Amino acid sequence: MPQPVITAHDARQISRLLDRPDFVRWAARARSTGGCAQPVFLKGGVEHVHTGTGEVLRRYSTDGEPDGALPVACKTRRASRCPACAEIYRADTYQLIRAGLVGGKGVPATVTAHPAAFVTLTAPSFGPVHSRLLGKGGKPASCHPRRDAQRCPHGVTPSCTVRHGVDDAQLGQPLCPDCYDYAGSVLFNAMAPELWRRFTLALRRYLARAAGLTLKEFGQTLAVSYAKVAEYQRRGVVHFHAVIRFDGPDGPATSPPAWATAGLLDAAVRHAAGAVTVTTPEAEGMPARGLAWGPQVDIRPITSSGTLTDQAVAGYVAKYATKAAECVGTLDRRLRPNEDLDVLPITPHARRLITECLRLGALEAFADLRLTAWAHMLGFRGHFSTKSRRYSTTLGALRQVRIDFIRAQQPAWQPGDDQTDGQIIALAEWRFHSQGLTRAEALVTAALTGKDLPPPNPMNGSLG
Repeated sequence: MPQPVITAHDARQISRLLDRPDFVRWAARARSTGGCAQPVFLKGGVEHVHTGTGEVLRRYSTDGEPDGALPVACKTRRASRCPACAEIYRADTYQLIRAGLVGGKGVPATVTAHPAAFVTLTAPSFGPVHSRLLGKGGKPASCHPRRDAQRCPHGVTPSCTVRHGVDDAQLGQPLCPDCYDYAGSVLFNAMAPELWRRFTLALRRYLARAAGLTLKEFGQTLAVSYAKVAEYQRRGVVHFHAVIRFDGPDGPATSPPAWATAGLLDAAVRHAAGAVTVTTPEAEGMPARGLAWGPQVDIRPITSSGTLTDQAVAGYVAKYATKAAECVGTLDRRLRPNEDLDVLPITPHARRLITECLRLGALEAFADLRLTAWAHMLGFRGHFSTKSRRYSTTLGALRQVRIDFIRAQQPAWQPGDDQTDGQIIALAEWRFHSQGLTRAEALVTAALTGKDLPPPNPMNGSLG
């Protein structure tokens, strides 16, 4: 990441910060948040009270802290908001995914012998968009070369002979915005979680039929575990990457039956992806429509030494766990009431997608989809990373291990010899004070911790 430009004003503010009499304590607090770029500041304190005598054994108050408040890391997963906290989330996701492939974190190492595949389910087409295509030898090819293309009703020829670069701003933009199916795009995003749920049900039904079992018998014979992450394509629609694994009936500690092979997993995924649909609500002037996965279904077996290894899959999934719709030219925050879309520095394509969310969200038929609240996410309101219960450990468990480790490294207050933990209670009172850092504070925090600043982004006001 490029180094931020420090202006003369920045230098003066940094100098004042370094000259503070409590700077040593301020710096210690900045390090304690791990370099968080937008910490939450709390006021209040905690008292340890002996339940028998009522004696206050220990008291802590934020009154003695710099600026009278205690910073707590924001813990966001979005790299655009806080690179430091997002890196922790990414690392936790990596460990969670990899543990389900090679063992560890409570998962036995024998899980490596279970059939597993890396599956990608994409969205259908809602109109041609500028794409980066590779020809022979991996060289860029023309985007949409069509010599005999006819002009569309809007006077646009749906053809493009440009060989787009990786960072070309045109990538993902419709060849003709007026022909693009914006309603279909945002409705697919809104209903993608339901489409995934139906996919998992169809997958299990296919496997049960293939084994000649009822669904109840199937659940007593084979378990299908998964972990998935959502990724936005450049055109603003989500697709899912998932690790799908066969286990025995009791999860990863038991082996799947011999008939549950990698070939069967491949066939089941292809069948389920092509079999499920979801129907949109019907509104005035908008008949109900069926939405399904796109025709591009990628299924690759995961092995410990093949072309697709467990490390590669875990790294790939974890990378997308910290990114969201902001990667396709939209916001990484909710729209504010009465916000003027025309003045927001977002791409024209994202602006029309958001506008469509707001239009459909105002219709009673689509109220349950909450398109207005999730317009900044282009209609998608699902969790970005989810897993089945028995795939592997949980993010909560990983966080608790880290908390326990940090506590073990810190000198802790201990009750006296005549007191026991059962006789002592902690009475805490905390209230929100503020959130975020000034630019000077963010620059000094980054220097102290070696963490990156959020990338410059006028859409969300990030420091950089």
